Amino acid sequence: MLRKLGFVALAISLVVPVWSAEKPATISGYVRNAGGIPQMGVAVEFLSSAAQSLTVFTDENGFYSAADLIPGIYSVRASAMSFLPTLREGVGLKPGGRISLNLTLNTLFDALKTAGPSAPSQEDDWKWVLRSASNRPILRFDDKSSPFAVEQQGDNHDLKGAVSFVAGSSNAGFGSSSDMNTNFSLERSLFSSNTIGLQGDIGYGVATPASVVRASFSHKMPDGSEPQLALIMRNLPVPYLGLQSNALQAFGLTTSDTFSLGDIVELHFGSDFETIQFLGRATAFRPFGSAAVHLSPNTVLRYSYSSAEPTDLLDRGFDSAPADLSESQPRVTMVNYNSMVEHAHHHEISVAHHMGKTSVQLAAYYDRVLDPALTGVGELSTDQGMVLPDIYSGTFTYQGNDLKTEGARMVVEQKLPGKITAAVDIDSGGVLDLESSNATLANAQQWIGTRNRQSVAGKVSGVTPKTKTRWVASYRWIDGPALTPVDIFNESAGRADPYLNIFIRQPLPSFFPGHMEAIVDLRNLLAEGYVPVIGSDGRTVYLVQSARSIRGGLNFTF
Repeated sequence: MLRKLGFVALAISLVVPVWSAEKPATISGYVRNAGGIPQMGVAVEFLSSAAQSLTVFTDENGFYSAADLIPGIYSVRASAMSFLPTLREGVGLKPGGRISLNLTLNTLFDALKTAGPSAPSQEDDWKWVLRSASNRPILRFDDKSSPFAVEQQGDNHDLKGAVSFVAGSSNAGFGSSSDMNTNFSLERSLFSSNTIGLQGDIGYGVATPASVVRASFSHKMPDGSEPQLALIMRNLPVPYLGLQSNALQAFGLTTSDTFSLGDIVELHFGSDFETIQFLGRATAFRPFGSAAVHLSPNTVLRYSYSSAEPTDLLDRGFDSAPADLSESQPRVTMVNYNSMVEHAHHHEISVAHHMGKTSVQLAAYYDRVLDPALTGVGELSTDQGMVLPDIYSGTFTYQGNDLKTEGARMVVEQKLPGKITAAVDIDSGGVLDLESSNATLANAQQWIGTRNRQSVAGKVSGVTPKTKTRWVASYRWIDGPALTPVDIFNESAGRADPYLNIFIRQPLPSFFPGHMEAIVDLRNLLAEGYVPVIGSDGRTVYLVQSARSIRGGLNFTF
């Protein structure tokens, strides 16, 4: 009997290693930049000691996954345009193991700040990036035979900052940035896992400076989550008629968190709470959240809810603070000299699929916007307390009727040769429209209703190889008159402002530490979509989806 048991044990000891060696393993994770923003379309290469090689691409959430890998030692390399490559060597894969490896891509400037007294050779670029403390990924083994192991990071006291000086006309009604304004951003890492930040925008004009200041704190947890807390203060002057001594003052608190449940589910949630003092007191509570389920390495199902209109700061290269006051909340209107705050609700479910250099998204949404703040163009008085003028830009806000609509979206994004990305966005949904051609501001609200519209947008972006010029050009067409864009809450890769828009960031030679660039921001360049309305003084003003705006300036990064 003992001899038979010994024979069985010997057979098992010979068979199990062979079976285990053939059991495939998986490496997956997220790729983000130094500011924690997910990076889409990043090429992640896997090179093994067994001469096996594989390349996958990250999806719109920065997620990648490589399955059916032969157990062994791997080098994982992530590369994307405008970033230095990142290499993670010595990643050991056990049979049937699953490793979560999150990677961070740095720009050249990020790497220079932590490169030390001597610069590395050209051939050592990958290892040079890995010496940056901010670039050390979290490595977690989640196969059943191994406990979680998190790579320990050293102290990091990096200080990053930027200052920009921008001038020109604004286009977003009350709360737009001044003719001239200064934007600043400071961010410091503490003990690798903590980050504190201070951002703001100071405007100049004939009255008390308009200003927005934001202070934030975030902490990276060992499980990959990153809770954040931010305090925001705003002061927007209104020196018109009987409002000389009044200004909109607001104090807000923002909380958010992001974490993953294994390699399948990623959650992001938070809320904004704001108290507003202007012709009385008002409060606004704006929750937001999303849940993304990875149905496969290249397919993501997402549900999202938001209660504030999105901005296009990331498209234009601003990944930290509000770039100007027009990007900030709250959106306020005035009715009979009483302030009203816009309240929005957006539900969306979408499916995104990545195929090589092509990404496709299909989405359905439901929007409900109460007391919407419409944008107007033209200089006028307070017009019997029905409009809220902006003292800097010649624009104003006007309250429209509530918007309730369902809609759908299809987006196709394609990576092209020469570091160019093209996207086509097709939308269908409701907009607010003015039904009368003889409306005045006094009675326009009763003529505003919801109409179905279709919209098509094309957007092309890229980086010019020799001059390193970063540019974004877009045009959004709509099949009829409208006072609001189709799909207001669109945050997809095809998001674009109405009509013709061009944004350029051009690096300039600098004779001091840091980086300097020129900024040109052109919106609705052809002044399309203007709907005429008669003011109480008999002059014609216009309600628009997006007013023409021409702004430019300098940005300094250090």
